[in-house]
Amino acid sequence: MPPQAPSADHRTNGLLAALEPEEFAGLEPHLELVELTLGLVLYDTSDTTVSYAYFPHDTVVSLVNVLEDGRTVEVAVFGREGVLGLLSAQVTREAFGRYSVQMPGTASRIAVERLDEVRNAHPKLRQLIARYSEALLAQTFQMLTCNAVHPVEARCCRWILRLQDRVGRDTLLLTHEVLAEMLGVQRSTVSVVTRTLQGAGLIQQSRGSITVIDRAGLEEAACECYGRIRQLYQRLLPGTYPAAPSRGKPPNCTVV
Repeated sequence: MPPQAPSADHRTNGLLAALEPEEFAGLEPHLELVELTLGLVLYDTSDTTVSYAYFPHDTVVSLVNVLEDGRTVEVAVFGREGVLGLLSAQVTREAFGRYSVQMPGTASRIAVERLDEVRNAHPKLRQLIARYSEALLAQTFQMLTCNAVHPVEARCCRWILRLQDRVGRDTLLLTHEVLAEMLGVQRSTVSVVTRTLQGAGLIQQSRGSITVIDRAGLEEAACECYGRIRQLYQRLLPGTYPAAPSRGKPPNCTVV
């Protein structure tokens, strides 16, 4: 039997859900549901053009800068609160870096030309995308600051939290190798950090996955950047960033 096409509601994506009915009606005929597999590279600097914009549902895509020695630095992350590929397509249609799928799932995609046509015809859609562009720029600014000054333990907590926000479940398909790549550290460093978090009762590790056990404790152990980015989206794009689950914290649970 041929593989089944993915089925999901386009408005699972926060930006699409925030559109007025008229704006969404203009986009919907051009939206296509696609499945994004783990490790898939959507665009890279070697690509000639960025042809599609993607509105993630439960998938998470990282934009990383690849250095000459092969090391990578995460510059931005895209989940169900936003859209990827659009900013790269504004002038040159060249990718800023490598867009790599970190969590598999579905997304709505649209040809950049079609999105431009609908955006030009609908001022409210233009304003929404402009607000998202500002939020993404501010998020990138905050992440660069975070990578420069905050310890790896706090950054690791931030990364796990924002991943959980975007996929909406406690168990995350996440390896030490991926975490090390996104945090810009050695895999051995990630192993030490995650063992510490597990010993504190914040997470539970299994082969190829991490389960969030104590959400509130993980938030306390994270750096201020996690809360700042959430507040940023709440101010610029109310209702688009996924709500964080409320969880209790076991007594005497600290990260050392």
